[in-house]
Amino acid sequence: MNEKETNEKDPEAIVMLPVGYVENDYLEPGYSEKVYQTVSKIRIKEELAEGLYRIEDFEKLYILFHFSKSKGYDLIHRRRYDGEISGLFASRTPRRPNGIGLTLVELLKVEGNVLHVKGLDAINGTPVLDIKPYIKRIEEGSD
Repeated sequence: MNEKETNEKDPEAIVMLPVGYVENDYLEPGYSEKVYQTVSKIRIKEELAEGLYRIEDFEKLYILFHFSKSKGYDLIHRRRYDGEISGLFASRTPRRPNGIGLTLVELLKVEGNVLHVKGLDAINGTPVLDIKPYIKRIEEGSD
């Protein structure tokens, strides 16, 4: 297994700024099934709060976030959820070349610039990169 470090001086680098941050009781990265039953808050930056208009129209949201505490990656590793050896693109490891996480969550409520969601597998302080609605007819290809 060959560990790689991300090259921050790459001329093809893409710069992103967080739209908000995760708030919950998970302080350290680690796999736990109970995180999917936990309620987290996503505090959106005040200047972007208007972008939440009508987000309550959706029961589920995709949350894209940055694995800010993960450093480096292995192209081949053992998956956490089934113990099988696989490539990192065949797993949900946080140790990725670009450190981007994606989770489908249940939207419970919105209070101003704060989303209350269930099922977010990100730790407290995690930078949120984007939020997109889950639209069943598009995702499942049905009307």
